[in-house]
Amino acid sequence: MFPRLLELGPITLYSYGLLLALAYLAGLRLALVRARARGLNGDRVMDLGIWIIVSALIGAKLLLLYQDWRLFTTDWHQLLSLAQSGGVFYGGLILAVIVALWYIRRHKLPMWTTCDIFAPGIALGHVIGRLGCFLAGCCYGKETTVAWSVVFTDPFAAANAGTPLGVHLHPTQLYESFAEGLILVGLLYFEKKGRSFPGRTFWGYMLAYGVTRFIIEFFRGDAGRGLYFQEAVSLSQIISIVLVPLSLVMLWWLSRTPASSPTVPARAARTVA
Repeated sequence: MFPRLLELGPITLYSYGLLLALAYLAGLRLALVRARARGLNGDRVMDLGIWIIVSALIGAKLLLLYQDWRLFTTDWHQLLSLAQSGGVFYGGLILAVIVALWYIRRHKLPMWTTCDIFAPGIALGHVIGRLGCFLAGCCYGKETTVAWSVVFTDPFAAANAGTPLGVHLHPTQLYESFAEGLILVGLLYFEKKGRSFPGRTFWGYMLAYGVTRFIIEFFRGDAGRGLYFQEAVSLSQIISIVLVPLSLVMLWWLSRTPASSPTVPARAARTVA
């Protein structure tokens, strides 16, 4: 599609990098709005958001490094491509969650309420980020004859992401962007329905994303995403197989656990060290 949006001499504006930055900013902005509505300290949430962004970037690249370990070890020059790649979303999600839980416990924020605040922001960021993947040509789908197939033609996409050119492919980037949009709407809608409890929105997101990612992986065609069991499943599908039942267990457990306080009053939150 359009992997490079603008070129001014030595300066190149890459579509993926721009949309990735917009994704993080939009997700953080939504989290801040939700935090203030619940009386949480905006400064603490902003700091946590920055920690999440940095750890997500690192985690995504680390999982990509693990997936393509043979490629990187046989040709160390390929390590330079990590700087241009966004990495694997699951890697960023896992490390970001670990870092976020550490930060929340350290600063005594309400654990699952804080996670609930960020969940829709993650979905929103992913909607935008996958559009960046589509423009860049990465995370492409398998060859297909469906009427809504896409054809990539930019040689830069082929050189940078290995995108097949002149071939009708499943627009898996748009599949995932659309699925994340549905998840975002669902999270915000059902948040006000039924019996709410801290952690429901966060683990609801984990459950929904695990299911959709598992399904969409069957339509992915990029080879460098880690295939196992005679290439029957990908690494992301294996993670989904673990994440989905874990999410169900956590939703069941948290629904039965009395919540001490779902939110923190604004004045009290500002005193948290």
